[in-house]
Amino acid sequence: MNACAEQVLTHARLVLDDEVIDGSLVIRDGRIAELDTRPSQVHGAVDCGGDYLLPGLIELHTDNMEKYFQPRPKVAWPARQAALAHDAQMAASGITTVFDSLSIGTIDMNSMREGALHGMHDAMLDIQAHGMARVDHRLHLRCEVCHPATLETFQRLVDSPLLGLVSLMDHAPGQRQFISLDAYRTYYQGKYGFSDEEITTFIDRQLANSVRYSSDHRRGIAAECQRRGLALASHDDATIEHVAESREYGIRVAEFPTTHEAAEASHRAGMAVLMGAPNVVRGGSHSGNIAAADLVRLGVLDVLSSDYYPASMLDAIFHIAGMEEGYGLPRAVATATRNPAEAVGLADRGRLAEGLRADLLRVRLVDGHPLVQRVWCAGRQVH
Repeated sequence: MNACAEQVLTHARLVLDDEVIDGSLVIRDGRIAELDTRPSQVHGAVDCGGDYLLPGLIELHTDNMEKYFQPRPKVAWPARQAALAHDAQMAASGITTVFDSLSIGTIDMNSMREGALHGMHDAMLDIQAHGMARVDHRLHLRCEVCHPATLETFQRLVDSPLLGLVSLMDHAPGQRQFISLDAYRTYYQGKYGFSDEEITTFIDRQLANSVRYSSDHRRGIAAECQRRGLALASHDDATIEHVAESREYGIRVAEFPTTHEAAEASHRAGMAVLMGAPNVVRGGSHSGNIAAADLVRLGVLDVLSSDYYPASMLDAIFHIAGMEEGYGLPRAVATATRNPAEAVGLADRGRLAEGLRADLLRVRLVDGHPLVQRVWCAGRQVH
């Protein structure tokens, strides 16, 4: 559908910043032109039948694209087809802005991430440049600061027109997610089948890399982001000291804090606390860290991310809206729309308000389950 044509949606439940109203919405030239509490009498208006109308969802952290580029171990899929399949799933999930996560400096020996990094980036540029993408794709560079080549690789990608978010990760033994060396040993020995001697050698190498590279890479990447005005995220903060360090570096988003202490401190410091929507849907973390629902009850969960399962975003919104001590629907919707937009400086989307992009999501509840009915990106119906 032509984004320039006027479209009128009526008999919809509009989810605004602080309330839900019954009314109509007009799309014109790809933007929200009018909001009205009355039903529209315009000929050809689309009757939404009382369905909810939400802002399009904004995803800051997803590894979903990698599944399409490597659907099985050692199987590489053609880049354009992989990018388009990923894009279609985003649209079908109601996600109209997606920050595709690409990892720099992975320590996963079975991963295709490092070798396919530039190919995945170029494929997303390709489908955007040729008008094939259904939704708006941005780039989130996840930088493993303990890896020797991270800073050099980051510098080669920092001028990408897609880049909008950078996160600082450190999965070295003794750090953040792996403060316990025993837990680190158990995890990687199970993952790679290392012998006792091999895991000791692996740990020694990672510890040496962390000592040599982590601090310099963290400072260098943070300084470059501050100079360019790029949004910066921390990852797996666990202590008050981690949060203080994040504040020092100008962090805007606290991704997946692993303790209540770090989550509450990050929220108080003005960082947007991001947690996984799958954590909400499943009732807890698959890795045994804090439950996102607990942060909702504390009032400190600011942003939802689908992480590895795109459809989880919409399910999680309605789940936390209906929780006892939950957020209510407008605040729950904001965790996947207004809050992520504000965290990364996107002022033109994330809310139902006149003049903003017509990124919209029509949702119907069936037996309490939210089902996507229609999706618009900049006024164009994409699902």
